[in-house]
Amino acid sequence: MRALALSLVLLFLAACSSGDSVVGPTAPPAACSNDDQKAFVLNALYDWYLWNDLLPANIDIVDYASPEALVTQVTQTFGPQKADGSGPLDRFSSVGSLQADQQFFGEGRYEGFGFSWRFEGGDMVFTRVFTASPAGAAGFARGQKVLTLDGRTIAEIEANEGVGAALAGQTVVFQIENLDTSTFTTTVTKDIVTIDPVPQWRVIDQGGGQPAVGYMELATFISTADPEFNTVFGDFLSNGVRDVIVDMRYNGGGLVSTAELLGNYLGGRDNDGQVFSNTEFNADRGPANNTTDFFAVQGNSVSLDRLIIIASRGTASASELVTNSLDPYLVDGVYIVGDNTFGKPVGQIGLEFCEKILRPTSFKLTNAAGFGDYFDGLPVDCAALDDSSIPVGDDLDPNVVAALSYVNGAGCPTASLPGGQQKASLFDLEAPDLSGPPEREFANAY
Repeated sequence: MRALALSLVLLFLAACSSGDSVVGPTAPPAACSNDDQKAFVLNALYDWYLWNDLLPANIDIVDYASPEALVTQVTQTFGPQKADGSGPLDRFSSVGSLQADQQFFGEGRYEGFGFSWRFEGGDMVFTRVFTASPAGAAGFARGQKVLTLDGRTIAEIEANEGVGAALAGQTVVFQIENLDTSTFTTTVTKDIVTIDPVPQWRVIDQGGGQPAVGYMELATFISTADPEFNTVFGDFLSNGVRDVIVDMRYNGGGLVSTAELLGNYLGGRDNDGQVFSNTEFNADRGPANNTTDFFAVQGNSVSLDRLIIIASRGTASASELVTNSLDPYLVDGVYIVGDNTFGKPVGQIGLEFCEKILRPTSFKLTNAAGFGDYFDGLPVDCAALDDSSIPVGDDLDPNVVAALSYVNGAGCPTASLPGGQQKASLFDLEAPDLSGPPEREFANAY
């Protein structure tokens, strides 16, 4: 992606941000005492926080126990609040481990069990399991239910500390129910998990004279996805694909530089040199750092007729950036299948200090039409079930069925189960808590 020329130096940007650097006054602390770290974080918020005009001038670091507590409490107390009064708009500003941050964005690796999950009718259900993980080795699979953790029921855990806290231990005993209702119990210890950012892709041959369709599942926007895009779109291009389905139903975002690259493969051939997105910082930092990014054609960029995005309430940040930025350039726009997206039209920079990284929400993103106000999510065009009993991307996956229906001009099919029964519990699922360490925020991974 070509950026409007600016001298961008000094600090690394990550976590749904540009891969460039930024110009600003915040210097790392000279020492790393707790007070030094808190002072650095507070000064950086005054400098870089997107809504720094809302921060009072008399914030005292003494009122906060740690730099981690300071960034969370300051931004959620003084930052913007949701219009419905349900809480802070910004739940993303954080302080975390620099090593873990670099490991996730650079290598797609984190320490954990290796699965994602959600509640379905009160049951804890796996939505995906990463192959190269302790969970994969233990026989965990999409659609299985977790009956107990360390001998305690999920209902009991939720009534007390919550599932997230119960999964914080290094080793956990899981009791699992398979899709056929048989059960097993196993002990799993956290280890290094490697996320494949592109778990699958294929060219769908519809037969009957229908054009081939490209399908790609994208788990998260990390740098290891970049070379995979070239392979995927080379396959699409050689098969004459002009309709593409990008499955980002569990993709919470990641690097804007990777999102921009995906935009180049999807839209660069037809829109080379046109505006992809605008990045705007606060009034203090904007003059030196605001940028406009442009489409840049790649060797394997495709010419699109239709783009279908498979989404859910967990589809956020860089996923929404790609969707929103391509929308002005397709005649009928971009179709969203599944559910409304999360709603995160903002991003974070990464400021390194004392072996940690501060990631304050620092900029907003808009498309070529100037639109970027989607804090409530981008609206779905065709509601489709994310049925955990069916593999993601399968021919019977209701999201794939709905996407192909759009491609073939048949419109949105009725989302139903055999016998005409709606599986209502899978619609309007609560958006996941996309906060915490990078693997949680951007891949909903445990």
